[in-house]
Amino acid sequence: MSSPLRIQPFDGKSVCLFCGSSETVQPAYLDAARAFGTATAQAGWRLVYGGGGVGLMGASARAAHAAGGRVLGVMPGFLRSRERLFDEVETLVVASMHERKTIMYDQSDAFVVAPGGVGTLEEAIEVLSWKRLDLHAKPVIFLNLDGFWDALLAVMEHSIEAGMTPASFRQAWIVRHTVAEAIEAVRASDEMPHLQHDRR
Repeated sequence: MSSPLRIQPFDGKSVCLFCGSSETVQPAYLDAARAFGTATAQAGWRLVYGGGGVGLMGASARAAHAAGGRVLGVMPGFLRSRERLFDEVETLVVASMHERKTIMYDQSDAFVVAPGGVGTLEEAIEVLSWKRLDLHAKPVIFLNLDGFWDALLAVMEHSIEAGMTPASFRQAWIVRHTVAEAIEAVRASDEMPHLQHDRR
């Protein structure tokens, strides 16, 4: 039987970064991930992320750690070799993807969605779905570098226009185009109201 997970206490704001683990990406995306990690450390926030040492994940975590910030990584054991665990920071190795996402959600006050693949997309959609059901009021901020998320945003707009999703759901996410804008949106998130998206 495994021992219970222990997470070091942290009293400040924690920001979850959903992002890709691929290393075959535009250098600008890696630079943005590094800038985001550095900015979270400078703001005194804890960076919560997927625990990997590769791609945007690794770039952001290494930058936050190098800048003296707190970092919490969460990774399923079966991904340890693929995503190359970055164990220089506090890292939890868990049993499943579901447990990973649950801990990342529970430990975070805001979510920033940087460029990534299908895993990043799945994480973003899940927190948006929970927000649609009024299960949380945490901000979801798309870091839409070079229009990376334009196609997804268009699909969500299509769902609203088709009557599948209430128009109020447009308020469930924020779109920002630079790291500085995303950081400012996180900073301002304390003043965001708890929206009710489905009044029936």
